[in-house]
Amino acid sequence: MSETADELKQRLKKLNAQATQAKMDLHDLSEELPTNWENILSVAQRCHDTHAALMEARRASAAA
Repeated sequence: MSETADELKQRLKKLNAQATQAKMDLHDLSEELPTNWENILSVAQRCHDTHAALMEARRASAAA
């Protein structure tokens, strides 16, 4: 099923907020190092996955 323009806009807004939060979490973690160094991989993976989803949604939006 294809998303409507409004649904895609809402999804982009949500993904953008999630990506911004993930970026800030990674930034905060980096500033606290070496404290919580054990979380580097999980926080970085979440940041990567969130930004990948955002970029894919932006490509879909541009193609629509």
